[in-house]
Amino acid sequence: MIIDIPEGQEPIGYVWGDMVPGIGMAAANFSLSVYAHTTLGLREFEAARLRIAQINGCRFCLDWRTDRDGEKVEDDFPEAVLAWRTTDAFDERTRLAAEYAERYALDHHQLDEEFWERMTGAYSQVEIVELTMSLGSWLAFGRLNRVLGLDTVCVLPTH
Repeated sequence: MIIDIPEGQEPIGYVWGDMVPGIGMAAANFSLSVYAHTTLGLREFEAARLRIAQINGCRFCLDWRTDRDGEKVEDDFPEAVLAWRTTDAFDERTRLAAEYAERYALDHHQLDEEFWERMTGAYSQVEIVELTMSLGSWLAFGRLNRVLGLDTVCVLPTH
């Protein structure tokens, strides 16, 4: 880990809350809002989120599964996300969510007219903006946690 965490402090809370409270709390609120206010289906949401996690390499993000009223994606969903081009486990919207996540993170300058035609054929403009903001949150904060090494000390909440 790059950041020294005082004994007894929870790493994410310390870095995001104590070290930079003016920035960290705003970032945390944005991050939480992506989950609290999404209108996207669970599978498309998780396909995009997991593809960003796979690209970032954030261990915490890779282990996390979004829970909606007790429903989560199936255990082999991450493997399907890796194979988003060829898997038969995804419908069009889920496949597009994974593709958008990958292209957003790795080659956003190549989001061409053909891609946008497919996206606007499957998603409303509101959904595209929501998905884009979600991708930005996951890319930024998952990468921050990975780069600083916080992802190795985060603990998944128990339910």
